[in-house]
Amino acid sequence: MNDRLTQKDIQKMEEEIEHRKLVIRKEALEAVKEARAQGDLSENFEYYAAKKYKNQNESRIRYLEKMIKTAEIIEDDAAEDEIGLNKTVEVEFVEDGTTEIYRLVTTIRNNPLKGLISIESPIGKALVGHKCGDTVHVQVSTDFGYDVVVKSVQNTPDDDLIEIRKF
Repeated sequence: MNDRLTQKDIQKMEEEIEHRKLVIRKEALEAVKEARAQGDLSENFEYYAAKKYKNQNESRIRYLEKMIKTAEIIEDDAAEDEIGLNKTVEVEFVEDGTTEIYRLVTTIRNNPLKGLISIESPIGKALVGHKCGDTVHVQVSTDFGYDVVVKSVQNTPDDDLIEIRKF
């Protein structure tokens, strides 16, 4: 399954790749070179740490390039009053009456601890296309589901404050 990303997600990933290739790669190679010059590599912690940092950077570059290559580019085609990508929605859980506020985002920006819910998550899939006042059933698994009532839907600008998720 390909990740569904916006053009802005792709652009931010390309910027990170460029930064990693031009800045971080050069720093990592210099750190390896300096650590290697310190002598005996068998007991040189700095050398192993520098190699690990270099390899992590290269791994992140490969990951981002693969994400871009396999991504499905999507646009937000939801109406003004409909729930869709980059909309902030307040929902009330029918079972206990508690409310939560979520912003629906692409998978790469998903961060439930900050209220950023992927449009691919069970609640994200269930909410997309609904309007204020709708009762929506969220099916989590074949054995479990719950109902939420949409309290409000707001447009949220796609700002640069949202970071691309790091692995």
